[in-house]
Amino acid sequence: MSSNVVLGLSTRQNLLALQNINTATETAQKALSTGLSVADATDNAVAFFQSQALSQRASDLTQRKDNTDQAISSVTAATQGVQSVVSIVEQLQGLLQSAATETASQRAATGTQFGTLAQQLNNLVNATSYQGLNLINSTKSALSLQFSITSTDTFKIAGQNLQVSKLVTAAGVKASLLATKLVGSKFSKVSNNTSVFTAAFNSLQNAVFKAQATAQTLGGNVTFLQTRESFTAQYITTLQGGADKLTVADVNVESTNLVTLQTRQQLADESLSIATQNERSVLSLFH
Repeated sequence: MSSNVVLGLSTRQNLLALQNINTATETAQKALSTGLSVADATDNAVAFFQSQALSQRASDLTQRKDNTDQAISSVTAATQGVQSVVSIVEQLQGLLQSAATETASQRAATGTQFGTLAQQLNNLVNATSYQGLNLINSTKSALSLQFSITSTDTFKIAGQNLQVSKLVTAAGVKASLLATKLVGSKFSKVSNNTSVFTAAFNSLQNAVFKAQATAQTLGGNVTFLQTRESFTAQYITTLQGGADKLTVADVNVESTNLVTLQTRQQLADESLSIATQNERSVLSLFH
């Protein structure tokens, strides 16, 4: 004897329609609760993995944008240091001009001031560091950035040495002269040789030109990095927007779908009730 329950065709059709409506309703409710039309690979594998790839790319660029932002701060700090170097060198030039017309005792005092100021210049250069990177106290230092994981191209900013001993390289006056005769001896050995002060002044003028050129280069790098950072921010927005288009649910559409499905569900319930009512009418004939 068979134990299978045989349903009428109309009942089966109404049950199937109701099941489909319930499934669609669950999908719409899930989209509204999560905000996603594609929450995992089972919803839509192609869209899910495409969105994931775009999001990962955007995440990588976000980290690299942060690195670029820090690089801008590092180079800006170096630029500010160079500007201060120029100011101090100009003060040193003023001391040399004064010394050329001073007495021996006055020159000794000016020489002491010159040496102190030159040392402070070196101290400032060595202190111009951002997160451990100093771009103006050594030619061995450098800043290197890679803007994209998909490219091996890097952007490098070479460091400069703006300490007194390296900054002064003019013709006619060696850097050692400033370190020994002018700084170390407090001008005493050149008290009767004003031409040395004039030559040293010209040497420091070349130092000013060198520092200004360094500042110009660093400033140009800051401008480029700011442009690159702006582009990266816009690119990240585009990538994330593309990822969202693949997975994010349209709340208005899903809300409308849910209302429609709830209406259809009510109609399907009524239709199923009518179909089963017909079967109950047949059963009443046996009573």
